[in-house]
Amino acid sequence: MPTATINKKYSFLPADKPIAIAVLVLAVAGIVAVYSAVAFLAETKGGGAPERYLLKHLLRLGLGLGAALAFSFLDYRKLARFSQLALVVSIALLVLVQVLGSAQGGAVRWLSIGGFGFQPSDIAKVALVLYVGVLLAKKQAYIKSFGRAFAPLFFWILLTVGLIGIEDLSTAALVLLTVGLMCFIGRVSVAHLSGLVVLCLIAGSVLLALSPNRAARVEAYLGTKIFPHTDSTQVFSAQGEGYQAEQARIAFAIGGLSGVGPGKSTQRDFLPAPYNDFIFAIVAEEYGILGALLLLGLFMVILFRGFLRIARHAPDPLGLFLGVGCTTMIALYAFIHAGVACGLLPVTGLPMPLVSYGGTSIVATGVLVGILLNISRTVGHGKTT
Repeated sequence: MPTATINKKYSFLPADKPIAIAVLVLAVAGIVAVYSAVAFLAETKGGGAPERYLLKHLLRLGLGLGAALAFSFLDYRKLARFSQLALVVSIALLVLVQVLGSAQGGAVRWLSIGGFGFQPSDIAKVALVLYVGVLLAKKQAYIKSFGRAFAPLFFWILLTVGLIGIEDLSTAALVLLTVGLMCFIGRVSVAHLSGLVVLCLIAGSVLLALSPNRAARVEAYLGTKIFPHTDSTQVFSAQGEGYQAEQARIAFAIGGLSGVGPGKSTQRDFLPAPYNDFIFAIVAEEYGILGALLLLGLFMVILFRGFLRIARHAPDPLGLFLGVGCTTMIALYAFIHAGVACGLLPVTGLPMPLVSYGGTSIVATGVLVGILLNISRTVGHGKTT
């Protein structure tokens, strides 16, 4: 049977239902949580109309779910052919944002083209996962070679992660962890990977040293001063860098086991960006530890199905590597966001996928979900190329 016919046949096979259901439930939970969390924002900036922000969230969520549906029918092998071009374009956008980007939250991460604002880092992280998957699949025969295999991987990973890290160190670290795991699964030399990690740690330390705000966040988390260029008063003040983490912990304490009830959060009036960076804390306050654990359980469904069914039983190496990459990125975002809200990790500003109020981050997550669902359509049906 011709390849085109086979690909068409697989495109109509059912996708992984547990992941699809988990994604839809997360989206609904996000709608409810965002509607509650934007109340204070609406009072201060939106004329007391939270429905305005809810509508924006619904539109963006619709785009994200639409992307998930579209990419679930788009053969991941065909998509991979355009991965290098997508990465080159995203790198160009990352450079452009340093020149023409706009600042939000103290960092220059946004680019506006034709009145449409977006974060190039969200495009770059998806493109990098795709292209790293392609390179790993192509170079398996000589994957231990530094010159033929690791050098190209090293170049694209370091360039992309470095450009993201200039303004968004937490996202850069998450992307590095994701592609690092892909490379480990792809049998890249541990010695080569160790060198990449060491180099990135050095670069990260330099970026921390050059940014008092980033350094202050680390000091507030550790509870000790380690950088000479930070202000101790700001770091350890009750209204300083530790303020957000403290307010998030209060939300957990107020929520207890079963929560205060939908729409009854008080910490949304004190937490900066409760609808985005700390949406998990709002969920914990309104629905308690039980609601928060249920939310994390949905991400565990994605994690286990993505790793143990989709990636493990993918029909080819490319499906394996992309399955690992997409699953890891979604899960890492969720668990790091939750860790920040619980006070287990320093404040990062990472959204919770499909739950937090956002724009390009929701669409990027939709693309990752769509790729994962497309791979799931081929599971158990042998090689298709």
